[in-house]
Amino acid sequence: MFDHLFSPTSVAVVGASMEERKVGFAVLNNMVECGYPGKIYPVNPKGGEMMGRKVYKSFNDIGGFVDLVVFVIPPIHILQTIRESKKGSFDTAIVISAGFKETGPEGAKIENDLKALCKERGIRVMGPNCLGFIDTVSKVNASFSAGTPVTGNIAFFTQSGALGTAVLDWAIKEKIGMSKFMSLGNKMDMNECDMLEALAEDPDTHVILGYLEGIADGRRFIEVAERVSKKKPIIITKSGSTAAGARAISSHTGTLAGSENAYKAAFAQFGIIRSSSVEELFDLAMAFSYQEVPKGDNMVIVTNAGGPGIIAADAVEKSDVKLSSLTKETIDKLKAVLPPVAALYNPVDIIGDARDDRYRAAVEILEKDPNVDSIMVILTPQSMTNATEIAQAIAATNKTSSKPIFTSFMGGGLVEEGARILNENKVPNYLYPERAVTSIESMISYRKRREVRRVFGQPFEVDKRKAKEIITRNIERKISQIPEADARQMLEAYGFKIPKTLIAESAYDAVYTCDKLGYPVVLKICSPDIIHKSDVGGVKVNLKNADEVRKAYFDIVTSAKKAVPHAQIQGVQISEMYSGGREVILGITKDPTFGPLLMFGMGGVYVEVLKDVSFRIAPITPDEADGMMQEIKMFPLLKGVRGEPGVNLASIREALLRLSQLVCDFPQIVEMDINPLKVFAKGSGEAVAIDSRMTITVE
Repeated sequence: MFDHLFSPTSVAVVGASMEERKVGFAVLNNMVECGYPGKIYPVNPKGGEMMGRKVYKSFNDIGGFVDLVVFVIPPIHILQTIRESKKGSFDTAIVISAGFKETGPEGAKIENDLKALCKERGIRVMGPNCLGFIDTVSKVNASFSAGTPVTGNIAFFTQSGALGTAVLDWAIKEKIGMSKFMSLGNKMDMNECDMLEALAEDPDTHVILGYLEGIADGRRFIEVAERVSKKKPIIITKSGSTAAGARAISSHTGTLAGSENAYKAAFAQFGIIRSSSVEELFDLAMAFSYQEVPKGDNMVIVTNAGGPGIIAADAVEKSDVKLSSLTKETIDKLKAVLPPVAALYNPVDIIGDARDDRYRAAVEILEKDPNVDSIMVILTPQSMTNATEIAQAIAATNKTSSKPIFTSFMGGGLVEEGARILNENKVPNYLYPERAVTSIESMISYRKRREVRRVFGQPFEVDKRKAKEIITRNIERKISQIPEADARQMLEAYGFKIPKTLIAESAYDAVYTCDKLGYPVVLKICSPDIIHKSDVGGVKVNLKNADEVRKAYFDIVTSAKKAVPHAQIQGVQISEMYSGGREVILGITKDPTFGPLLMFGMGGVYVEVLKDVSFRIAPITPDEADGMMQEIKMFPLLKGVRGEPGVNLASIREALLRLSQLVCDFPQIVEMDINPLKVFAKGSGEAVAIDSRMTITVE
């Protein structure tokens, strides 16, 4: 996909310099020092010679085709150089130079001009305003980094050049092998989606790391990530996830969503492992790079100290990892090689005086236990502990082990040499056991997610034409807040059951209507200016006769006018009353990055207080609908607990899937709530959409 970036046979450095303080010197020096075997063309108007190579006064003086051009000259001169170059003389560029959109309107104009020019010429660009690019396999270091990491199987792309330098420094110091390093900068052209697609096909990359502050094309990103994550783990640190958009938020869903929840949902749903910190990014990188993913969830802990073993066991209990139950055969073998005071169950405490022979024997026995899927070895430095010899023993066992081994050599100087040996032998080592558990848990989650296939059900038969008429009518009238009657009709068109509902403009009409509809009833204020009706005393429920209805009408209207004096009161909405069951909320908000974001939680007036909700990006599968229900803390109430009957979960699943279909059919919907959706026990009838609100874009 990017052959001239990943494996160039020739590289031009436009802006090469012999002044060590300049970026042009660093880039040229890195290209030479990393042992690049292809042709290097330094370009500088002064000409002459640099680092044993002829310097060309202009790019055109090179003649012929150049695979990769690296620009380290001022932005305006980059435009000039490309305009003056022969068409087809290069098709891939890295623009390291700053001074583009990050500087303001003038820089943004130059960047737009550069983008248009490169598109016209068919030139793909990394940057601008970036650190550059490194490929350790092709021995390309077209960056101004302070050195080149050793060759390995980790690729890293970053939107932050500063963080990129930190990652490179860590990799060089710890001798962590990298295949590629890509600094995306302003992402004028090449972005994270391009990198994922290219790295998916890169035979030298086994693990993909990324740091992002924003995503250029959210829908494309999740489509690419879902596909790539089936082949290789994608681990991303995402920062800057604040509430997105400046528009007024009127729905519960809009209030609760925010871009952070959208990113959480998107990453989990489409197979991306999200690291919570840069430290965790490094931890996970080591785990996935060095070890195979555990085939099961069961882990055994080997330790020479009880306290750290308990800490590790506690961390396991709080995670999705499980402590292995050892077989009798394994316990008998351990009993034969360990001291009488050793703890033979999980954690296996081999006692503080353990040396390398005891560690080796215990690990080799445990590795053969069919109930063990992964092994964590803990070492604390005690007077008789030789961390170096123990590390050598573990490294040797790791080479023949069919199960991944992780270590936690706790301490400082006394374990430093042992930690170095483990790292050199591809055994992931962590300062604290909790970090090892987190890494193992991420690997297990990745295995499970990789096995998931998103299977969509057949779409529901709906009255799409009727729904379209409602949307079109409101757009033509420039009405963004859909009237409640229209929102109910939209839901009805998509197969939702709604209460019989009528509008009364006077107390007399209200009584007459209720007598026809039948008791008990619910009365709600009817006003386009009042969204949260219960907040203004605009709701009365379980009204059983004409006197209660007459009084409720006056109370509702009076309370609403007092609370919102300028509100347009259209009367009172009267609905049949549904008693019993549970109240849940369904909603969507249109996330600016990923599109429609579905929400589910316990409904009613407390949803914003409890915030017990779950999110998914639409469209969703039946399994994802089930996952939304199971994710909330109150799910046991829906399932049934302590003798209380559960509700018809299938009706909630269907409602979520119908809502998903609705918002995907009509991208004009930017916010919507169904609150509450009344759900009943199995066999007690369909779920009922009691109340709803909908906002569309009319532009």
